[in-house]
Amino acid sequence: MSVIYLLISISIVVALTFLYIFIRAVRSGQFDDDYTPSVRMLFEDELKKSKTKTDINSENQD
Repeated sequence: MSVIYLLISISIVVALTFLYIFIRAVRSGQFDDDYTPSVRMLFEDELKKSKTKTDINSENQD
């Protein structure tokens, strides 16, 4: 029975350590995405072109 208490306490310590590391990484900006907005600007025209082609095709079918 004492082994279970030992394992539970160790797992809680490990979980709290990972939670602390995660919160610290989020606050320091580790997960901020600086790449996607710059790439989105490049592909925005292609998305608009494909939408207009779809709109034109749907109008021709009506």
